[in-house]
Amino acid sequence: MSTMSMAAALNAALRNRMEADPKVLVMGLDVGKLGGVFRITDGLQKDFGEDRVIDAPLGESGILGSAVGLAIRGYRPVCEIQFDGFVYPAFDQIVCQLAKFHNRSLGQVKMPITVRIPYGGGIGAVEHHSESPEAYFAHTAGLKVVTCSNPSDAYWMLRQSIECDDPVIFFEPKRRYWAKGEVDTDATPAALHKAHVIRPGRDATLVAYGPMVATALDAARAAAQDGSELEVIDLRSLSPLDTDTVVQSVQKTGRLVIVHEASVTLGMGAEVAARVQERAFFSLEAPILRVGGFDTPYPASRIEEEWLPDVDRILDAVDRALAY
Repeated sequence: MSTMSMAAALNAALRNRMEADPKVLVMGLDVGKLGGVFRITDGLQKDFGEDRVIDAPLGESGILGSAVGLAIRGYRPVCEIQFDGFVYPAFDQIVCQLAKFHNRSLGQVKMPITVRIPYGGGIGAVEHHSESPEAYFAHTAGLKVVTCSNPSDAYWMLRQSIECDDPVIFFEPKRRYWAKGEVDTDATPAALHKAHVIRPGRDATLVAYGPMVATALDAARAAAQDGSELEVIDLRSLSPLDTDTVVQSVQKTGRLVIVHEASVTLGMGAEVAARVQERAFFSLEAPILRVGGFDTPYPASRIEEEWLPDVDRILDAVDRALAY
């Protein structure tokens, strides 16, 4: 057991898989000598060489297209998209090639590609650097979509994603990169697509993922001071969704508030709410509520804290659910 930041945990996971499998490659803009803009790939090119840690030209579509070709030839590429808003030029390769090749080849061709995407706001960045595009990819059949919220999950979920024979979109909450936590690299990890109850409670269920998990926990601690015990669930996997864990919690608490940074309309919260009302309708004591970003483009950095969900907005939704 050791204490490390999420960034260090991701680096350790990449190093572990590259040591274990010579077919694992790392590709992306500035991932080599620089070690990535967030230093997630720091030191890997020095230790594994330029043929396995590839500094790609500026062109996300080319990075993903090359990875698809390498996967067909038996490699296991890990692509880094430098920022969330830069993934859109690669969208065609991801949804038209990466997501469909296994099905198109009747299962003969696997696509063991992991696409790492730093996402979300909270770092005061400029336009195109603070987006939450997870719903686009979770909507695309053929892709697995996961996101970590702490260093331990960062380490194990990235290892499991690289080992997976299916394409995985791996979202990394960039504002949590430097948060530290304990990582047991000898542990037996939980299943990649299993949600976790990270704080038990009886009065209402809070569901969050990625960067919002820490905020949801802060809200639960604040609510406890007023006598309300909130159960907090970290979804971890957005496709497939572990609906069972959420339903079991709602059957106990009777109330559900879903939190994410992405805009509310047609976000992940809509899918979770639809599934819960279908399976736990008679357990609900109040309407399911969603707390998320507003339906506007991501704002200028000087006002992003007004845009992002915070403890007050979460507690306001919890109060409305409890008062219903």
